[in-house]
Amino acid sequence: MTNAALLSETLLRGDVPGDCMALAVELADAAALIAARYYRSDMGVENKLDDSPVTIADKEAEATMRAMINERFPDHGILGEEHGNEALDAKYVWVLDPIDGTISFASGYPTFGTLVALLEDGVPIIGIIDASALNDRWVGARGRPTTLNGVPTTTRACHTLEGAWSASSSPFMFDEGHPRDAYTRLAAYFGRRQIFSGNCVAYGLLASGHIDVVVEANNGIYDFMALVPIIEGAGGRITDWNGDALCMNSDGTTLATGDAALHDQAVAILTE
Repeated sequence: MTNAALLSETLLRGDVPGDCMALAVELADAAALIAARYYRSDMGVENKLDDSPVTIADKEAEATMRAMINERFPDHGILGEEHGNEALDAKYVWVLDPIDGTISFASGYPTFGTLVALLEDGVPIIGIIDASALNDRWVGARGRPTTLNGVPTTTRACHTLEGAWSASSSPFMFDEGHPRDAYTRLAAYFGRRQIFSGNCVAYGLLASGHIDVVVEANNGIYDFMALVPIIEGAGGRITDWNGDALCMNSDGTTLATGDAALHDQAVAILTE
């Protein structure tokens, strides 16, 4: 990021602890450096117990971020995708996804990113999407507008599903039964071809007014907590498929829209 962008982040940090905002940016910087070192290299890819892929970059980035948090805020909790949980009953809990979109990362696609979130009493108050291969960083925080590379950004108006650009990370994330049936019902209303493989970048593009709907399932807590301050700070809405606020006990479904009217329409269809 440029010095001007970093200055803008400081000026726009909003109603969150300034030292926490500073650390969130440092965490994203550290993860980006590690991702760059391994991106499009001959690295190994392993499958975890749930059959999802993981690379050395995922593990190293999260380990580095956890060490930084423990050094700066030893009383804070941490929930990470790769290295387990610490003190989830703490007032402040960091939620980390070192590389969201590992399949894209491992195959050389640029649509991956690092997700950093800070929760206060279970509510996400800071969120960062760092799409390092694209040189794009979205930052959201309570009490301030969302920024893209230090410049405020907003969602756009789109009142009908027929006119909406929609995205999901993969068509295979919707399991047979209710998830797939609900998604198929919603997809039938889209008048434009859907976009896949965007991962966290799709939510950033929604916050910047380029995509109108992102609908997903089978997400972990680390996949969506950082998105909440970003989407809401840009004027959009993000919930589960029932329209309930995302939290530590959410069911893994996410629905983000840039327009509130669009969100109501989508929830009604998903819950038929």
